[in-house]
Amino acid sequence: MGEQGDTLRTVVSATDTSFHAVRRRLSNALRDTAPLTDVPRALELSERGAREAPALREAELLEGRKQAARRLSGDPEARFDAFLDGSQLTLVAHWVGPVPVVHGTVSAVIRRRLDRRLTTWRAPIVRHALYAPVPLLSRAAADALDAAGVDVVDTMAQRDPDTAHPFALQDLAYLRVLADRERVEQELAEQWVAVEDGLLFIDGGIAGSAKVAAADNVVGVVKTHQTLHAAPEDLQVIAGLAVGERTGVVRIAGSRVPRARSRAVASWYLRTASAAGRDPFFGLVRIEVALATNAQPATLTKRADDVSRWVLAERTPLAIPDPRWDRMAYGIRDAEEYLRAVQ
Repeated sequence: MGEQGDTLRTVVSATDTSFHAVRRRLSNALRDTAPLTDVPRALELSERGAREAPALREAELLEGRKQAARRLSGDPEARFDAFLDGSQLTLVAHWVGPVPVVHGTVSAVIRRRLDRRLTTWRAPIVRHALYAPVPLLSRAAADALDAAGVDVVDTMAQRDPDTAHPFALQDLAYLRVLADRERVEQELAEQWVAVEDGLLFIDGGIAGSAKVAAADNVVGVVKTHQTLHAAPEDLQVIAGLAVGERTGVVRIAGSRVPRARSRAVASWYLRTASAAGRDPFFGLVRIEVALATNAQPATLTKRADDVSRWVLAERTPLAIPDPRWDRMAYGIRDAEEYLRAVQ
């Protein structure tokens, strides 16, 4: 976040920057406003929060003449050396009239597999900040935020809200926290590809960082499908995939990131658990890998089959009791549990 000098005012302080500590300091500083006394609900859990609208996005097919289900050749094989995941927690720390002051925590960690045990690679990244529409605050309130001992992000520095509705201001903060989470994940992934040759499993897409998207030792696995990279006529193929089947490889570009930083990648859908009797997204993941220049169809097919077998192998042991166990690698669940303990 320090790289965003135009939107981030840094307060140098050795004080506790956790949510409860910052909320106490804000309550003491903003005595003319009522402090929050209830247990806060994370914006990530909000049924209304800022969510990406469902969308279809057609992609260029690189394998075959039409999209079709493809049965993998070979058995699952555990090949990943490490797993990267990020986390965020977004809580309203204070209300200044109708204006929410949001405390955001973003974090990322790489858990490396050595002798079947997972250990932490380097130090995890954990950052705290306050997110608020600074122009809507009084000078006294803005000064109180600056004195709270934590970085302050002006959520209106890059865009104005569509409305001054308090929920819209919350959504604006949520989106900034989400963007900062993606930044720390990319930062840690770029550290890995700069010095390591081992194969890294990333929870999520890789197109947002040109360095990561170009690395041959990185695989991104996307578990959510608000955006489907498919033509309408291909939806039946995706929905009908059986366990161990994948779609053909397509070419896609990054989303929700500036084009200057994104890079096209090769991608396909893979079924990791049976969806019989369930919705068509059960056990469905989308895989992203580096797009090789002038890759031949046979090379694409082998790469997609190999990576799919590696991803399938990571379903053992199952990531139970996580409700996303049908799509989640155990190494990613381990990384999430680690981040819960340190953020």
